[in-house]
Amino acid sequence: MHPSRVATITRLESCLDQPVDLSVREVVKFMPSPLSGWMIIFTRLSCNLVLLSHAAFSDFTAKHYDADTTEPISCGLRTMEELLSWKRSEANPFNVAVVPLAPRDPPLARCPRRTLVSHDMMGGYIDDRFIQGTNAETPYSFYHWQYIDIFNYFSHVLVTIPPVVWTNAAHKHGVVVLGTFITEWTDGAAMCEAFLKDEESYRAVADKLVQISHCYGFDGWLVNIENALSEVAVKNTPLFLRYLTDQMHERVSGSLVVWYDSVIENGQLKWQNELNQSNRMFFDACDGFFTNYNWTEQSLEFMKDYSGAQRRQADIYVGVDVFARGQVVGGMFETNKALELIRKHNFSTAIFAPGWVYETHDDKSEFRKNQNKFWGLLSNYLYVHRPASPLPFISSFCQGFGKAVYWRGQPETKGSWFNLTAQEIQPLYYHQNLEAEGWLRTSGCPEDAWNGGCSLLLDGVIPATRITPFKLLDFLCRCSQVELHGCVLREVCVRIQRDGEAQDMPFSCRVGEIMILDTAGLQVPPELIQGLCIDDVVWLRGAGSSPQSSPSLRLNATLRWDYPVGLVRHFRVYWRRLRGPDPRIPPGQLVAVGQAYSNLFRVTELVVPEPPALLELVVEPVIKKGFLVPESHWGRRSLSYTADLTQ
Repeated sequence: MHPSRVATITRLESCLDQPVDLSVREVVKFMPSPLSGWMIIFTRLSCNLVLLSHAAFSDFTAKHYDADTTEPISCGLRTMEELLSWKRSEANPFNVAVVPLAPRDPPLARCPRRTLVSHDMMGGYIDDRFIQGTNAETPYSFYHWQYIDIFNYFSHVLVTIPPVVWTNAAHKHGVVVLGTFITEWTDGAAMCEAFLKDEESYRAVADKLVQISHCYGFDGWLVNIENALSEVAVKNTPLFLRYLTDQMHERVSGSLVVWYDSVIENGQLKWQNELNQSNRMFFDACDGFFTNYNWTEQSLEFMKDYSGAQRRQADIYVGVDVFARGQVVGGMFETNKALELIRKHNFSTAIFAPGWVYETHDDKSEFRKNQNKFWGLLSNYLYVHRPASPLPFISSFCQGFGKAVYWRGQPETKGSWFNLTAQEIQPLYYHQNLEAEGWLRTSGCPEDAWNGGCSLLLDGVIPATRITPFKLLDFLCRCSQVELHGCVLREVCVRIQRDGEAQDMPFSCRVGEIMILDTAGLQVPPELIQGLCIDDVVWLRGAGSSPQSSPSLRLNATLRWDYPVGLVRHFRVYWRRLRGPDPRIPPGQLVAVGQAYSNLFRVTELVVPEPPALLELVVEPVIKKGFLVPESHWGRRSLSYTADLTQ
């Protein structure tokens, strides 16, 4: 969008305090705005509230929105000033995770060999920065969650706050999410000297990191000090780590603080590629140690016998650079060689930059194939965990991207899309060779789906020599009722066998969805959407994304409402024209605007009638259990707007 004019509004009240049946009426004026470069200040006439004619967003909050479209985006903090001045009241409400960390089996604390993934790809904050999704043709995604325990979002900004789409997807699978606190080079050294000079300073930084993690709903930090430290600073570093770790444990259940192998006890930046006496002081002050990548098997043998590692081998994450930079073991499609040695010596591992399968392969259409190959090669050295949540258990196998958005087997919208928050519980993906020429495979299939972006494809060849059925450790979709008491559902499998004569038999089937429900809960929830309101409005007058489009009036606004998010798969957002400048045109039908995964949605670039006009914005809850919610339970709010005749 290249707007010629826009409008904004300051939110000076709680939207939930507004009467439900009250319409919002606006008068529009044009002025510059820090949100997107331009602004129309408008006056709210409802509620007898007149809004101030100044910029609606501070410089701090403006960065939470795309400058062209006002779409909400995720971002980090680049300076120490930004970090120390961070306030919860100025946090990005769209970047707050709506999915709590799910319980898992086995619990992380009982895993003697863990797997951490550090996602460092193309500088970070790319397609995944768009909180409400984007129409990326071939995005990077991750869906092998059952293989990993900890997910770290890494970039080279001072404070890397994980995009909420990653936190939501990871938490559904019981995977802990870490942000990154990193200092580097000359600027980093200066920052460290300032915040590590005394207790008051390092506590101030730690307090902000704890507040940010707690506010946005992720689970801890990777701390990476990659610059030399003075004697005073290095002495205070373990104290900073201990204080940060203690505060995180107090405020965020299940949280972790992990230290990266960088500086040593005398303040030198000197990667050790192992835990030893030079860096043990940092390990002792936090939850884990992430080694540098240039280790050898001798390093592993040393650590296995090292007194500082005793009873904490699970907390030592041996680093593996998938790009294979420097003198490393394995890497790329031979990363399994590194994991073989690491597991041989009973250590955890930290797999750095597995986005290599995407970054370095020009044909992005082969991404799924390369991703599955990479994780398939590692599967013998990874330890599977599963969700351990109460009923209902529901999954359509959506991986958070696809060629269309499906609903009940039919495409609702066509075209490529990407939104990891839409990802549902994933099955175990693998390829297994059987006797003779037989094989079986599970994979995501974007060519057809029941709900979301893909179905689960089960295919393979039953060899002629196979007499007994075999099972695929995945999910089965059919309707049946079973009466069980005091049981735990551990897995759902598909049994496949051949009928007829003994010969090699290819097979292929798609599974659309599994729903395991408690019959006691088979009813439409009584809840209604409450307090739907409209704020943070920006009107754009421009040609839009396409150079051929006319300079239409476009509405951008934030919708907020109240509803139990745990009940829904998502919310559908609609709009319709109630009245326009030509009274001969009848009211319009509901038109889909998008999907929301929290009680918050940003309408962007919605072409609306010229003023004077009246339109309605509508929110429908889509219940996980599949019941249709009556329209009387939906949220509705009308918006009336007129042109400013004084301009």
